Amino acid sequence: MPNQTTQIIRNKTIVSDDWTLLRIEKDQAPDSVSVLTGKVIVPLTVWLAQKAVLQDRPELGVWFASDERPEELTGDVQRFKVIAVDFPKFSDGRGYSIAYNLRARIGYTGELRAVGDILRDQMFYLQRVGFDAFAPRPDRSIEDALKGLNDFSVKYQTSWDEKNPLFRRVERAGASQ
Repeated sequence: MPNQTTQIIRNKTIVSDDWTLLRIEKDQAPDSVSVLTGKVIVPLTVWLAQKAVLQDRPELGVWFASDERPEELTGDVQRFKVIAVDFPKFSDGRGYSIAYNLRARIGYTGELRAVGDILRDQMFYLQRVGFDAFAPRPDRSIEDALKGLNDFSVKYQTSWDEKNPLFRRVERAGASQ
């Protein structure tokens, strides 16, 4: 099924999406799903089941369901130009951990895309754990979502995008030198 989203946010800019996100039905077996040609982001289960057939495709991405573990992709992570993480509902925060682990522990350097039920209020925090692309639901304003990336000007805690906490970055008046 082709992706309904025609625009995404990539590197803080709204751009056309030239990738198709493949979703499979619950009754479909991952090893029998037909993967279209072109730029396709397949479920992790399809990649794992059809790796021998799909591994030579240069324009292939993979996406994680919120209950899957990024370690399952450790040996193959750099072969993908795009890795997406699905947020089935905005209150499911497991995708944050998947993204952080892909960046910080597994070393993924390509496009990391949040897809699904993501809200403007989450955008700033999604980028903090390593997401650099976002595909909000089609019924949400992509322009409003883009504004959410800049909701805060100061980051207090460490994360993927800031390695030092605020107290180590700010020089205080009267501090001994």
